[in-house]
This record gives sequence, C-alpha cells and structure tokens, in this order.
Amino acid sequence: MKDYIIIGAGQSGLAIAYHLSKQNADFLIVDANSETGEPWLKRWDSLKLFTPSEFNSLPGMEFPYKKGHYANKYEVADYLKAYVFKFNIPIEFNHKITSLKKEDGVFTLKSDTQTFKAKNVIIATGPFHKPFTPSCHKKISKDILQIHSEHYKSPDQLKEGATLVVGAGDSGVQILNEISKVKKKVYFSGNTDIVSLPQEILGKTLWWWFSKVGFLTANKYSWIGKKLSNSGQPVIGTDVKTLFKKKNITCVGRTLDAHEKTISFEKQKVTDIKNIVWATGFKPNFNWIENIELDENEYPKNYRGVSDMEGLYFIGLPWLYTRGSATLGGVKKDAKYLCNYLAKKEKDSHK
Repeated sequence: MKDYIIIGAGQSGLAIAYHLSKQNADFLIVDANSETGEPWLKRWDSLKLFTPSEFNSLPGMEFPYKKGHYANKYEVADYLKAYVFKFNIPIEFNHKITSLKKEDGVFTLKSDTQTFKAKNVIIATGPFHKPFTPSCHKKISKDILQIHSEHYKSPDQLKEGATLVVGAGDSGVQILNEISKVKKKVYFSGNTDIVSLPQEILGKTLWWWFSKVGFLTANKYSWIGKKLSNSGQPVIGTDVKTLFKKKNITCVGRTLDAHEKTISFEKQKVTDIKNIVWATGFKPNFNWIENIELDENEYPKNYRGVSDMEGLYFIGLPWLYTRGSATLGGVKKDAKYLCNYLAKKEKDSHK
C-alpha cells in the first residue's frame, strides 16, 4: 500500500514525483514502457522541440543545453533519464495499467502481471493515447503502405512512388517538409489556411514573446485563455506558405473517401499514391478508470488536476490550466500547485 501511485513516467509524472519526494511521501511511479524517455525515442528521427532550452526545465534541474538550443528527441530522453537518476525516483517499468477502481477508500491498479494498491493515484499518462485514423483507411488497397505518425521514423520507411501526408498540425507539416526533400511527388491533405510562426522574431525566441505577452501564463478560465484554447494551434518553425508552393507538393484538400487505389479529396481524385502518412493526431482514452466522469472532449473532469473522485488526480493534460500544461517546461507550475494542494490536504487530515 502506497500513499501515492503515479501512472506514467514522462515529464508530468517526474515533475510531480520531484515534489512528492521533497515532502517525503511514500510513492511509486508505474509505467508501461521499458525505460525512461522511451516514448520520445519512438518518435520520428528528425524531431526537434519547438521550445528552446530555457523553457524546457523540470523542477529542480535545468535543461542542460545552451540558451536558444532546440533539442532533439535523444537529448530530451537523456535529460529525463538524468532527472530520474539525480532524484532517485522509484519507477516500476513494463506495467501498463489496464484497470483502476476505488473500493472502501483504496485504489486498486492492475497491469497484466501485477496488482498495486494506493490511497491516492495521480494519472500522468499524457494527452496522446489512441492514434486516430479516418475510417476510410480500411477501404484502401493493401498495396499502399499506411503509417500513422506515431510509427513514422523517416522517409526510409517509404516505398518508391508518390506519398500522401494527411494532417495540418505541427507533426504533419514537419513530416511533409522532410518527405518533400527526398520524394519527387508528394500530396498534402489538410487545411492549407493555417497560421505559421517563426521560431525567432526580432532576435528573440517566439516563446520569449509568448511569455512577455502572457500567452504562457493565461489560464483557461480567463478571457484570453478561453480565446487561445478554442483557437487553432499555430505551426511553429516551418514557413507553410513556402512549403505548400514547392513544385513537388500538390495540396488536395480534405480526404473524403477511398476505394482500393483511388482516394478522393476535396479538389480531386488520385490513383498513384504508394504511401500514406496519417498525421491525424490522437484521441484520449480514460475508459480503464472505473466511474470516471469525462468532459465533452473525453478528458476527465477536474479543476487544476483535482478530480471529482476523492484521491484521484491528473497532470499533463492539454490546457489542464494553461497552454503549457502538457509541455516539458510548462508542467512544473501545475506540479507545484497540485503538490501544495496535497500537502495542505494531508496537514488538514491530521488536525
């Protein structure tokens, strides 16, 4: 029986673990992966953060690269491993929690091989759970290679011939840019009327400007927070207008339907596609938590990580409180708030 079990050893779980260790709490992290940083290492090879080093630190340990450096996935994974080592954070790996329920004031967590019990549980599994792919992908010929961005590594995975990239978010645009440099013919499906911002403006990083104007600290309950959370996420670091004008890229609009080797888009039908990269995002999955109440976006109802269920908490969700709540450097404020809340609750219980 632990006082706290944290599910997830990513940046959110590690940030909350840091504060719990400072409070001498009896806690444990359980994680589905085999090592710290593994989810980062699984992502595509050329991935780089959009935030410079000075905005990437977890509590108690500076991100160890010079100011203005945009870290790659290997550097992020190494930082997280060093963080675990420095603070001696207890983690049980290879335990994907498949059910969580509360009975008689105690939480029972089950993986395929073990059962854990705790008085309190903090869910830090991040915002990305189930890869989303439009249903029409099932109608596409097996001769066409289909990869979700979760499993995309590099253009070396792709077959000879035309490639379709679907998705107008940061991942889709980055992958499109990379593939267009080595493939003669690339189709892009998605909204082309998207805002893109450079990583630096007037000699200062974009995130420096965001922090100055309050974009990073505005909470989701404020006027500006409501505007930001309901607006589309801009693409950062890629000039999309120039990218979409490349001669070997054809923008075909939204994907509508498919039949074998014929794929229908808003602007035309295409029959020569050999590869598809679905950069179409993820859906949350919290169905393994018994009696949890979800909001309209399928995320657990909570206020700043405190759920309606006594003893159950969340951290690392998108817009848990601010735009930065699910980011490497932004999660520390939520972690501090939540641990202060837990410490006060513990103190009050002993009065």
